Amino acid sequence: MYYYGFEYFIYLVPGILLALYAQAKISSAYEKYGSINSKINISGAQAARKILDASDLYDVEIKMIGGRLTDNYNPSNKVLSLSKDVYENTSIASISIAAHEVGHAIQDKIDYKPLRFRESIVPMANLGSNLSVWFIIIGCFFSYFLTQIGVALFFFAVLFQIVTLPVEFDASRRAKLAIEDAGFLDQEEMKGTKEVLSAAALTYVGATLTAIGQFLRLLALTNGGRRRR
Repeated sequence: MYYYGFEYFIYLVPGILLALYAQAKISSAYEKYGSINSKINISGAQAARKILDASDLYDVEIKMIGGRLTDNYNPSNKVLSLSKDVYENTSIASISIAAHEVGHAIQDKIDYKPLRFRESIVPMANLGSNLSVWFIIIGCFFSYFLTQIGVALFFFAVLFQIVTLPVEFDASRRAKLAIEDAGFLDQEEMKGTKEVLSAAALTYVGATLTAIGQFLRLLALTNGGRRRR
């Protein structure tokens, strides 16, 4: 059965600690550069629109949504959603985050393969996140085969996290290039962009390590349970 023993610390604690550190890092960077206005004095939404138009992405709509750091791009409806602060504010952080989301729109336009692959496994990843635990729990009592199905389903959730890394890193790279090409921020301000986007990338690394740790722990527990039968 599931317990918090030595395996828990081996597989899960490193990823959890990194995820916590990354969350603190992005919060700190966002607070710092979210309070420093850009010299060009344009909002995140304006910066996003300019980069989109320069990339011939006139059909991409920009919408304001609620929440904090909830910014995202949806390839299915070509909508770039920006949180209120990012949409309205003229800070270095707002421009950086908006440009990062435009990076995803550019990936969509050029048919970036890691993005397409991630889209293709979303249904299985959602199943893995929502149902794998139930298969594993039921399998512990009734059938090892059900347990294996649960582990296999969870693998797709882990795979989704792994594939997310190159997608996010590439979007950040495109964001920095777009900001520099458009002349939105000078060299000193670009240091803030790099800090914000690097901190954001670290959150994905933490989430991926945590997911991998969970998967390895499930493998160890289920294989251990099979040997004890």
